[in-house]
Formats: sequence, C-alpha cells, structure tokens
Amino acid sequence: MNTRFNTIAAALLAVGICGCSSSMQSASTSAPPATGGPSATVTAPAANPADVNFMSGMIPHHAQAVLIAGWAASHGARDDVRVLCERIVVGQSDEIHLMQYWLRQHGQEVPAATSMRMKMKMADGMVMDMLMPGMLNDEQLAALDKSRGSDFDRLFLRAMIAHHGGAISMVDELLGSPGAGNDDLVYRFASDVYADQTTEIERMTKMLATVPAPRAP
Repeated sequence: MNTRFNTIAAALLAVGICGCSSSMQSASTSAPPATGGPSATVTAPAANPADVNFMSGMIPHHAQAVLIAGWAASHGARDDVRVLCERIVVGQSDEIHLMQYWLRQHGQEVPAATSMRMKMKMADGMVMDMLMPGMLNDEQLAALDKSRGSDFDRLFLRAMIAHHGGAISMVDELLGSPGAGNDDLVYRFASDVYADQTTEIERMTKMLATVPAPRAP
C-alpha cells in the first residue's frame, strides 16, 4: 500500500499548503489591483466530467467498504480478516478525504463521507440515488450484519472481493473515457486503486479458501 500512501500524503500536503495560504489568497483577490497594473482572475481548473463522476462515485463505494470492514471486531472475525478490515478502514477513510478535497478544489458537489449512494442527475432533471458497481444492496448488508464468526468471514470476503472488482471496473471505465485521467492526482489515485485492490482480491481469495464451510442445517 506504499503507492496509495504516497498519493494520499502528497494530496494532504497540498491541503496543508492551501490551508496555510488561503487567507493570503483571499486578501490578494479581494484587494484592488495596483494602479496601472493588469488585473487577474483566478479560476479553478476545469474538471473532466469522467474524472468528476469517478471521484464522486468512489466516495460512496469506499464508504460502504469502511462500514462493513468496521464490523469485523464486533462480528467475531478471525485475526487475519480483522487485520485486513483495519487496513481497509484506515486506507479508504483517508482516500475519501482525498476525493472530497479534489472535488472541493474543482468546485464540484462533495458527497458526505458516510454517503453510500451516488446522486445521478438524469436528462429530465430528476435525481436518482445509485449503488456503484460491486456494492452490496440493503438485503446483502443486512445478511452480513447478522452473521458472526466464520459465517461473517465467508460473507465478508465474498462481498469485498466483488466490491473490489467493482472498483476496478470503475477505473477501467474512467481510463476508457475521452480526456479522462489527465489530472495527475486522479490518475495516480485510480492507478493505486487498481493495483492495490487487484492484489487484495488475490489475497482475499486465498483467505476465503481457508474459511470452514457453513454447517448443514
């Protein structure tokens, strides 16, 4: 997860720089230009719609992963599953903040860190709440929440493998869109998601093979 950490660290450094300089920027933009000097207007860089959709959609995707991974301790997960879940909670929580920062910097609507639906504006102006690829629906979430011990381990690993697969498909869609991924932070983040979650799918598949089969009724 070193590449993911580097991406987040670089963005958080940018957040710190922006935070420290925000008062100076505000003062400079509100003050009148010097006599005879050119006036300048600072505008946020235009964002590619596919980049916006990816970052907006990945926030609820991550939010659900953080939610269900957070159940490990209370649902009797075995040690290696619990360690995996702790990494998911920490890593994806940080990435949610990264995506919120990017959207905010580009003047876009910022989903809440706990939001688990993406708001899609339709052509007729209606707004629909959508689950992103690989996410669990309400019935699947309820079944996972009711499970304990090995049953939780099995359901969680199956769910998270599909969940990661959904994230990978979102990266594929992003990079297949015209003009998308040219923003450096978006590209590095998407690349890290693809690499890290592909690796975690392989690890979880091996873990799943060692979970005892469910008991016959």
